[in-house]
Amino acid sequence: PSIEDKVVRFHDKPRHQIFLEPEGRETEEVYVQGLSTSLPEHIQRKLLETIPGLEKAQLMRAGYAIEYDAIVPTQLWPTLETKLVKNLYTAGQINGTSGYEEAAGQGIMAGINAAHRALGREEIILSRSDAYIGVLIDDLVTKGTNEPYRLLTSRAEYRLLLRHDNADLRLTELGYRIGLISEERYQAFLAKKEAIEREKKRLQTVIIKPTPEVQEVIRQAGGSELKDGIRAADLLRRPEMTYEHIQKLAPADEDIAPEVAEQVEIQIKYEGYIQKSLQEVERLKKMENKKIPEDIDYDAIQGLATEARQKLKQVRPLSIAQASRISGVNPADISILLVYLEQGRIARVSNE
Repeated sequence: PSIEDKVVRFHDKPRHQIFLEPEGRETEEVYVQGLSTSLPEHIQRKLLETIPGLEKAQLMRAGYAIEYDAIVPTQLWPTLETKLVKNLYTAGQINGTSGYEEAAGQGIMAGINAAHRALGREEIILSRSDAYIGVLIDDLVTKGTNEPYRLLTSRAEYRLLLRHDNADLRLTELGYRIGLISEERYQAFLAKKEAIEREKKRLQTVIIKPTPEVQEVIRQAGGSELKDGIRAADLLRRPEMTYEHIQKLAPADEDIAPEVAEQVEIQIKYEGYIQKSLQEVERLKKMENKKIPEDIDYDAIQGLATEARQKLKQVRPLSIAQASRISGVNPADISILLVYLEQGRIARVSNE
């Protein structure tokens, strides 16, 4: 936000930190980071003079602001098609976001879905457990936003699964299926995936015995010595042990690529936590599979709270899972909606 916004929002703070960032080696220009503003130029000059050390600084170029309009993102389907205009897909700042990555993530999904609509193919929706793009789009179309939205890791409930190291394992299959991944890249991915499973299986079966050499490696790593033989995978689960240690104690017959070793270590070390997250994802998928017709008439459903009815009519969720994430829709409303859907007598809103 601009400095004038910060003064209003954080009026209880006695000070504000700024950074002086040189524009380059061959220039005397310095960018004042943290002092974004669109105040009149003469006020900007006076503002600079109040900063210790900048009393005699010259203002090379005045700060400025860009104002842009945005649509209400709850007026979008999860495919990024607008609910009001069929076949119109939007992405980026117009959807209420800020940032290059946010715009690029929406852009590729809007492009995929617009192309699939034109080709008569099934549209693609990434879930919150598939990718950060799924979190971004679901937040926008389900919750909306009152200020420019930035995607933070804290917004993702499955961030243990959404890691940078496993992006290819999560999304390459889908990319290949819809024609965005080349055959060569896909075959390389399959080879990596197979190598990971092969090495994990090996470490589950190899037994490391408490020989003097083994005990010395464990001691140097800061661990407690073995009393009996142990599976290599179980030894790797110890906090102080790394895949490199295991390779010393039970080397593989083949060369293990660094990216394969990284995945093997992560998947074995954090298996319990990962499995717990996957179980939560499975529970969510059951709710995602309970679809809600786009044209369902919420006014015909008896027992819904007034706020829930208003929010459901505004967002028009496509699944029970999405409905449960809407602010103002409580578990009792979800139960009523589930009963209504399971009865099968669904009233629909007229298109007229």
